[in-house]
Amino acid sequence: MKTLVWVEHDHQSVKDATLSTVTAAAKLGEVHLLVAGKGVSAVAEAAAQIEGVGKVHVADDAAYEHFLAENVAPLVVQLMDSHDAVLFPATTTGKNVAPRVAAALDVMQISDILSVEGADTFTRPIYAGNAIATVQTSDSKLVITVRGTAFDKAAATGGSGTVEAVPVAGDKGLSTFVGSEIATSERPELTSAKIIVSGGR
Repeated sequence: MKTLVWVEHDHQSVKDATLSTVTAAAKLGEVHLLVAGKGVSAVAEAAAQIEGVGKVHVADDAAYEHFLAENVAPLVVQLMDSHDAVLFPATTTGKNVAPRVAAALDVMQISDILSVEGADTFTRPIYAGNAIATVQTSDSKLVITVRGTAFDKAAATGGSGTVEAVPVAGDKGLSTFVGSEIATSERPELTSAKIIVSGGR
């Protein structure tokens, strides 16, 4: 089985959520990565060094600079002709793109998986995490989001994947990036924090 992993990045480095998703993808089969953005050659080279990665597909175009789901989803669908499954980190961006890909492929999305039990069987939380369901799919193409904290992170170095450019699907003209207000904090992102302290009654 050939799997495709959407690489979450900030145009400079690969985010930790991607490393956990690679670990999940490796349990299904051969791992390929998709790096989309503008000026992402450095990210692609870093992605090729991730352990277990066979190939890195690069789509370098202004249409992907801000990861607009309306532009990214057709690119992923285009690559699914040669892949059996696509996995996204269960992040804001991943959960924005994945449903559009699933709809275009006419398959059910498998959300927030906690483990891979087989080529078509996974566990995922239900009822706000109060129960764990084992789900099995009969779809020929799989669209999956991965809960990063449930999987170990793949080693960021030691791999020797090849990098190749892919045809870009371009700007679909369905949405426009207006701006962003990014809050800065000394604390790490929740998806990459090594220690999480929570409290309650």
